[in-house]
Amino acid sequence: MVLWHGGLDAQFGTARIDLMGSSFISLGECMVELSDQGGGLYRRGFAGDTFNTAWYARRILPPTWSVAYGSCIGADAASGEMQAFMAAGGIDTDALRVIPERTVGLYMISLDQGERSFSYWRSQSAARCLADDPAWLQATLAGRDVIYFSGITLAILSPEGRASLCAALARARTEGALIAFDTNLRPRLWEDHATMQAGMMAGAAVADIILPSFDEEQILFEGATATDTIARYRKAGAHIIALKDGAGDVQLWDDAGGVRVLPCRPVDQVVDSTAAGDSFGAAFVAHVAQGRALEEAALAAMQLAGQVIQCRGALVPQIFEGET
Repeated sequence: MVLWHGGLDAQFGTARIDLMGSSFISLGECMVELSDQGGGLYRRGFAGDTFNTAWYARRILPPTWSVAYGSCIGADAASGEMQAFMAAGGIDTDALRVIPERTVGLYMISLDQGERSFSYWRSQSAARCLADDPAWLQATLAGRDVIYFSGITLAILSPEGRASLCAALARARTEGALIAFDTNLRPRLWEDHATMQAGMMAGAAVADIILPSFDEEQILFEGATATDTIARYRKAGAHIIALKDGAGDVQLWDDAGGVRVLPCRPVDQVVDSTAAGDSFGAAFVAHVAQGRALEEAALAAMQLAGQVIQCRGALVPQIFEGET
């Protein structure tokens, strides 16, 4: 079965997705994760915003879809273990480029009443070189149906790397790929505020689906309202916007239906908010790519994110146990 992106052929020109065998790739940085287990104990894992999204997308999309992770890793033991972890989770690793003199980054999550803070060690992260080889990047993106990246993907790159990545995404978009951008803001990763604003809008300019968070938008553009945010990304060229607001409502916009508001779904207890946005993005984009209505995609995304934040860690396999 072949379907226009999101079922909206007027929005996406001639781009199409073959639901019987399509390709999803997520671009960015996967890191060694130390997650707080309580009592001063930490569990080692592997995670990172766009990798988390790929992991959840693999569990949502049909087996006929391939799900890959595009990044760079080292040649050391930690990098090899990370690659093996991805493969064991059903993630294709053919889009990983090995840079022998580099390694993978590490981060530690600290929790306070369910809210997270991070400590990072990533100066030698190979993922910072993701866009340093434009020919490799172009070949990696060629033929992909859905491409997902984030504000962190952009932030870890050099200015030249950001320009190279955006150029490659723009080319993939003209060749028929559906591009999804989770704005996921980390101000400390950027050189300065003006560069952050410019970089984020450069990413938005090459995306069909944009997934901003309202609290981050108020940092990125001081005093921004939800209306301002949607208007800004419409002007940038988005066809679909899902504006999140933490535990608040989700505002949806697309070319055909205008703005719709979906009420929040409260959860019993927030244990760990890690990967709330990553899982939301995975479910939303996966459902849109399969032709589901935006409201249906957003409700599925809210449900998954609500389950994820009631568990510890970025990746929560028990949510999917018993499913067929």
